[in-house]
Amino acid sequence: MITIARVSLVIAATLAALAIGGVAFVGSGIYNIGADDHHTKIVLAIIEQLRERSIAVRARAIAPPNLEDPMRIGAGAERYAALCVGCHLAPGVTKADIRAGLYPHPPNLAQEATRDAQRTFWTVKHGIKMSAMPAWGKTLDDAGIWDLVAFVRQMPAMTPETYQQLAKGHSG
Repeated sequence: MITIARVSLVIAATLAALAIGGVAFVGSGIYNIGADDHHTKIVLAIIEQLRERSIAVRARAIAPPNLEDPMRIGAGAERYAALCVGCHLAPGVTKADIRAGLYPHPPNLAQEATRDAQRTFWTVKHGIKMSAMPAWGKTLDDAGIWDLVAFVRQMPAMTPETYQQLAKGHSG
């Protein structure tokens, strides 16, 4: 019985020390949260793992509609040109003023194949904390978000000319 009490006391003391240390660390302001200073490797690894697992768990149950519909892709291209290109670039768009100051840098969606539709939908709808990714679900309905997802899935294979045509609403 004494062993259990000692183990419990050690665990409680350890947790209390960790809590006090955490409060002291946060209160010190020693960690630079500025977007122009990169995270340490361990902090970045923790944040990335948290983001990936959080999105995967929440996106699992989402059922995508038909994402091959040319009308949906065209509507998504127009919306992408208005809302997303400044951060995520596009075919023929290789830099943007706002993107240079963002950390972490948003993915260049013109060069990256999207993982899956559910994860992309969830990310667009809910955004990502402590990044520049807004929760577009506050201003776009689900159909508009699915249009964006349909377009983003096609974009890496597009030429700059095709992108420009679609972005201006001339898909034919």
